[in-house]
Amino acid sequence: MAFFGLFGGKKSASVLGVDIGSSSLKVVQLRKQGGKAILETYGELALGPYGGSEVGQATNLSAEQIATTLKDLLREAKVTTKSCGVSIPYARSLLTLVELPRRRDAREQKTVIELEARKYIPVPIAEVQLDWFIVPSSEPGKEDAYQASKVEVLLVAVHNDELKILESVVKESGLTASFYEIEIFSTIRAVVDEPMKPTMVLDIGAASTKVYVVERGVVALSHSISAGSQDITRAIAASGNLTIARAEALKKEEGLGEDGSRSSLELVFSRIFSEARRVVMQYETTNRKSITAIVLTGGGGVTKELGVYAKQTFSIDVRVGDPFAKTEAPAFMRPILEEIGPEFAVAVGLALRKLTEE
Repeated sequence: MAFFGLFGGKKSASVLGVDIGSSSLKVVQLRKQGGKAILETYGELALGPYGGSEVGQATNLSAEQIATTLKDLLREAKVTTKSCGVSIPYARSLLTLVELPRRRDAREQKTVIELEARKYIPVPIAEVQLDWFIVPSSEPGKEDAYQASKVEVLLVAVHNDELKILESVVKESGLTASFYEIEIFSTIRAVVDEPMKPTMVLDIGAASTKVYVVERGVVALSHSISAGSQDITRAIAASGNLTIARAEALKKEEGLGEDGSRSSLELVFSRIFSEARRVVMQYETTNRKSITAIVLTGGGGVTKELGVYAKQTFSIDVRVGDPFAKTEAPAFMRPILEEIGPEFAVAVGLALRKLTEE
């Protein structure tokens, strides 16, 4: 999905996806060879220590601090390209699905959409970058008279101030970004195998969990839960009287397989999963169709044994996102890439889109 246009980057054999999260930065460098996406390098650097807090904790750093961290990460990961795509945090964007009058003439349809969009954007239209996408019909040619007279449109808006911050980070880091993309679209590209079928993505970020229902390639429903991977880390730390740094490591090494902290982790995950189940019921009741799968991503998605626990909780097919499955890498790296994959969904998705420009 070509949101927020192309800002004129240079062509390069290698491309970079840059995911600017609340608790860490992630980068993935790919190149195209024989029609395949070859993984060249990847890396992650926690933002916490740059802002006086712990690894894995959400931060609110300045553009200068983020740029400093990103430059360190580019150096440590031995990134060799400056050509990139950059993520926009979902929390800093507005996505809304609206039903508008259908027009046969494309230019007239564009005018209608842009005029009607003003009703749904809570700030002056001059203060945002607006994009939109016409949702394809679920059953082309089978609409009734009412459906045939309407068109579903996904409106997307990002505040100009947010884009200026990201552009500043990119410039200070010595990179060249040809596009900025809201993180959910990068995630869909990386981990949703059948985007036309109703699929739930549970993105367990540091400060919150984003719940998306993806259908026909777009976000049909979204919801935010005020619990995330930093709460999981804190629960492990409290139950074992550990430092945050040690608890963060244990989350990935033992997770729900560790008897000592399992009950504390289950308290956090039961809250997240119970709200997610409510979203499933809401969607299925309203739309009279079933969600076919749940994909776990984000920092909380790397919690050891989470996939097993989630499968016991939901009656729907559940899997942990594996974005690196869409890349070529040495076989010996596969176990590591599968473990860390959920954290890198956005960065991989950005790099995959960037490859299509080359």
